[in-house]
Amino acid sequence: MPDPAQDAPEVGPPKQSAAGIPAVLNSVRHVNDQAGVLRGLPAMLAVNQKKGFDCPGCAWPEPGKRHTAEFCENGAKAVAEEATRRTVGPDFFARHPVSDLFERSGYWLGQQGRLTEPMYLAEGATHYEPVSWDRALDMIAEELRGLDTPDGAVFYTSGRTSNEAAFAYQLFARQLGTNNMPDCSNMCHESSGSALVETLGVGKGSVSLEDMYEADLIIVAGQNPGTNHPRMLSALEKAKRRGTRIVTVNPLPEAGMKAFRNPQYARGLLGRGTELTDLFAQIRVGGDLALFSAVNRLLLEADQRGEKVLDHGFVNSFTHGFEEFSEALLAEPEDEFWARTERDTGLTRSLIEELTAMVVASERIVVCWAMGLTQHKHSVPTIREVVNFLLLRGNVGRPGAGVCPVRGHSNVQGDRTMGIFERPADSFLDALGAEFGIEPPREHGHDVVNSIRAMARGEVGVFIAMGGNFVAASPDTEVTEDAMRQVGLTVHVSTKLNRSHVVTGTRALILPALARSDRDQHDGEQRWVTVEDSMGLVHASHGVLPPLSEGMRSEVDIVRGLGRRVFGNDPVDWDRMADYDRVRDHVSRVVPGFEDFNTRARKREGFALPHAPVTTGSSRPRPVWPTSR
Repeated sequence: MPDPAQDAPEVGPPKQSAAGIPAVLNSVRHVNDQAGVLRGLPAMLAVNQKKGFDCPGCAWPEPGKRHTAEFCENGAKAVAEEATRRTVGPDFFARHPVSDLFERSGYWLGQQGRLTEPMYLAEGATHYEPVSWDRALDMIAEELRGLDTPDGAVFYTSGRTSNEAAFAYQLFARQLGTNNMPDCSNMCHESSGSALVETLGVGKGSVSLEDMYEADLIIVAGQNPGTNHPRMLSALEKAKRRGTRIVTVNPLPEAGMKAFRNPQYARGLLGRGTELTDLFAQIRVGGDLALFSAVNRLLLEADQRGEKVLDHGFVNSFTHGFEEFSEALLAEPEDEFWARTERDTGLTRSLIEELTAMVVASERIVVCWAMGLTQHKHSVPTIREVVNFLLLRGNVGRPGAGVCPVRGHSNVQGDRTMGIFERPADSFLDALGAEFGIEPPREHGHDVVNSIRAMARGEVGVFIAMGGNFVAASPDTEVTEDAMRQVGLTVHVSTKLNRSHVVTGTRALILPALARSDRDQHDGEQRWVTVEDSMGLVHASHGVLPPLSEGMRSEVDIVRGLGRRVFGNDPVDWDRMADYDRVRDHVSRVVPGFEDFNTRARKREGFALPHAPVTTGSSRPRPVWPTSR
């Protein structure tokens, strides 16, 4: 599948800074090429604004005081592709057989434009053909009702689905009788959630943007902010200008962490920018566990020498297992330990000692990470060791300190909060059942890997994807493609074409959905949704652009249309969920932390969900870790 834009890139010398005037020019070019001025300008003025819509580019939070242009180059590209004037309708599919589309790259498919009408690929057909919404939903309902077991269905979710759509989607799957709900978290931050639940009791970060600004030291490990979360560079710049020191732990130097030329300010456009990294640790891939273990050992050794580097009051009062941890980490002979550490990390002992000295000199520390830490066989132990590192000096649960797993998709964290999880807690299922008068299934369902295995065995009759690009995103592409071809009916709720639309089951449907930037109207009323950012802040998102086609539907409407066809309106009243306030009222009674959801979501700043640790007491708050021990 050769494609000049992807397969013949121009390779030049590495950049020494990121953003600046080139980022501005690239943003303007992409928006103008895709959307033009009349659609592009209103979209860019509304993205990440308090009365606008949440950027689909990433999950980095917005500051309280926002710029008029509160977006990065990546965000401009993402919004431009949503706001594009290009369309993919029946004429396009008539010109291109599926065999032709299969030979195209994912980039080419995505650049063709927005999907406008439901399309159906019949068994043995060579082309997708238009189909009415009623017929499309009826076909899905017929297939679901005809399954031998509810576990013959798999419901995948991408990280861009709104809270309201995710809640309705998981309710539909559980009313059907399955917990087969793989999602993109299975492929990125699952290890973060697992390690944080084990250690802190909550599978999310514990910091806010204000904590970033108040930190003495920020360690950015296994993450490329300038490439994947560019607005994070603004937060790091603000912290740096307040005196924060920054350590970058990465196998490759990234231009953005060298120097950030903030296009919001003249100094960024015209000057050299802000040098962000104070210490660069060019670690070997997968060496982060060894690094944090080495720093922890140095801290323990200093403590044994009588240096006051550990917070024993915090450790003794609010943690367990310190003695076992200390004994295990100090057991290996020093020469063997450092020979192994230098081999595994590729770093010198002197550099690790320099990092440790910076730690000792800092009272408040934040550790940020992304998939450079999470996508390894030993990722859970690595993140546990990061938590141990922070606990040793009391750097969790107080201002300017804590854990900061940086999520990628713009609502992947919110989807999990809403119940998109193959292993739901009994307390969640109890609340869901009580709210709707159903008996949710208790047996754990399939994650991404086990869904692929079940499809390959011919056990899946219906695969439904709420957004995303399952075929391209899943591990081992050829195995995933072969498995997908064993499914009876594959359904993709999508805004644009992608590789998953050309690797199908026996039959396939593409259902065109409204995007984050599109107006979502019902009976003359404009509806809005909510999302949760990477730091647990929930806020509203209002689409501003007129949809390019009347054939597009909101994700909530697609789910409730299926619900009505499969179950009727008893005991779940699917028709009434056309009113998103009713969906939020249901959420408020099922999901902890969402009490009075409708009122709080209407606040301009949104509201924050509880972080770990939860604090109790009035005059002297005490941290409480909601762990299993």
